[in-house]
Amino acid sequence: MGRVSDPVRETRQSLATVFRNPGLRRLNLAFAGSAIGDWAYATAIVVWAYGVGGATAVGIWGTVRLVLMTVVTPFASTLVDRFPRKTVMVSSDLTRAVVVLVGAALIWVDAPVLVVFVLATLAGLVGTPFRPAVAALLPKLVSKPEELTASNGTLSTLESLAFFAGPAIGGVLLSVADVPVVIVFNGLTFIWSAALVSRIQVPIDTPSSVELATVEDEGAAEDPTSGGFFAESAAGFREIWRHPDLRLVSLVYCAQTIVAGASIVFTVVVAVEATSFGADGVGYLNSMLGVGAIVGGFFAIARASSQRLATDFGVGVLLWAMPLLLIAVWPQAWAAFMAMFVIGVANPVVDVNASTIMQRLAPDEVLGRVFGALETVLIGSMALGSIVMPLLIAMIGLQLSLTVLALVIVALVLPSMVRLHRLDGLLRAPEGLELLRQLSLFAPLVPKSLELVARRLVRVEVSAGAVVIREGDEGDRFYVIESGRATASYRGEKLRSMGPGDPFGEIALLRDVPRTATVTADEPMVLLALDRQLFLDAVTGDSEVNNRADDLISQRIPTY
Repeated sequence: MGRVSDPVRETRQSLATVFRNPGLRRLNLAFAGSAIGDWAYATAIVVWAYGVGGATAVGIWGTVRLVLMTVVTPFASTLVDRFPRKTVMVSSDLTRAVVVLVGAALIWVDAPVLVVFVLATLAGLVGTPFRPAVAALLPKLVSKPEELTASNGTLSTLESLAFFAGPAIGGVLLSVADVPVVIVFNGLTFIWSAALVSRIQVPIDTPSSVELATVEDEGAAEDPTSGGFFAESAAGFREIWRHPDLRLVSLVYCAQTIVAGASIVFTVVVAVEATSFGADGVGYLNSMLGVGAIVGGFFAIARASSQRLATDFGVGVLLWAMPLLLIAVWPQAWAAFMAMFVIGVANPVVDVNASTIMQRLAPDEVLGRVFGALETVLIGSMALGSIVMPLLIAMIGLQLSLTVLALVIVALVLPSMVRLHRLDGLLRAPEGLELLRQLSLFAPLVPKSLELVARRLVRVEVSAGAVVIREGDEGDRFYVIESGRATASYRGEKLRSMGPGDPFGEIALLRDVPRTATVTADEPMVLLALDRQLFLDAVTGDSEVNNRADDLISQRIPTY
């Protein structure tokens, strides 16, 4: 019972943390509203398209829309990094609201079909910067790395719920009204989303010096605004390719979307050949996928504090492929439903963990374009899966096709598990992060910047009676006490006692003066030290940090 209650408690605590944060609460509710409206709109517009042109019209419009979104997304995501992300989201919501409401009016007055198709396509295109903006804004609204995972998990779970609620609402409205009513409902959800997003308070963060001072071995990031608009739009692709870990995660993610694209085809064939429902079984199989996705969303939230983001991500991708072997061996209804449930559970684990990893690793100045590039690549790999699968089925049949697909994906992903496990170490909260988080001096820094600072802390062990810093010496480090106690003195007179969590040594660094006191260890101590330049980079790039530093110095200087 204890093992069962732990994930439940973790999930409850993570959800409570997310919804206690006003910014996260508004972002989640805005996303949920627009996602429900999107699914209701998709239901209505497909019904309308089928009515005016049959399956051919639906297929052609869907393909054209997907191709255009693939082309537009990298350019649209550039807006996410050029302008305030909240502004981009509100603008996208309001523009979509206008476009769909005009489309509803045109359907009401029996306007030319082509005009309505153009507006329906435009509604999708103007919405392309919205998701990259959500992903890029999220890290600025959280206070801890694990809160970021929980937030992504909450968004994924809400999206799974919207997958059910949106079509259901659309279906009910269609049964009592007509297509324009559903489209008007969608327009209202965009207005709801814009109103909530506009009330989000985004912390002002200017820690660029911190990020430049802590770039890892991959080398310094290029200037994301150089080379003109096209080069600027491609910065997300270049960043992914430049960074080995981002490149690895993107490639493994593509393996999952290849299966997702193939599933568009094999789900229909499985429904016909492995169940007694015939083609109608596609709906039942997708419903089982949705049930699994809801369960998987809560599971991803429960795993927010596990610090196994990359490993769980890799396992999730494998669980997209391995259940296909179950259907290949036992092509029966029970195997098909079980496989779809497992894939559904794996889906949010993959999405949530991949998004969190990208948010943690990619520089903020190109984060929107990184997500735009990722989405473009994922759409392309999904298209590849949907093209290859029918060819495989035609050549070797369903069972062998599922076997080949599963084994190829496993062969691609399994060798990467060692590197993904190693990536967990990089993503794990660094030593001293909690100590820094408790210091008012660093409180204004966003979690990513604070984590970068914590990774540069050096552990120093000091024996009892040792002098850590001496009055009059040059200041070279900032210190935080992890354990033990020390005494600060000035000209032989005791100033104060210090214990775990207390900082010292900042005055000489901030004012570029000799040490203003002597600090002596009263007992064996463990200190976390930050070199002078790294400390100055962290505290001089943010006006609020500067103000807090001045307040701290004004409290101490008179006593020296």
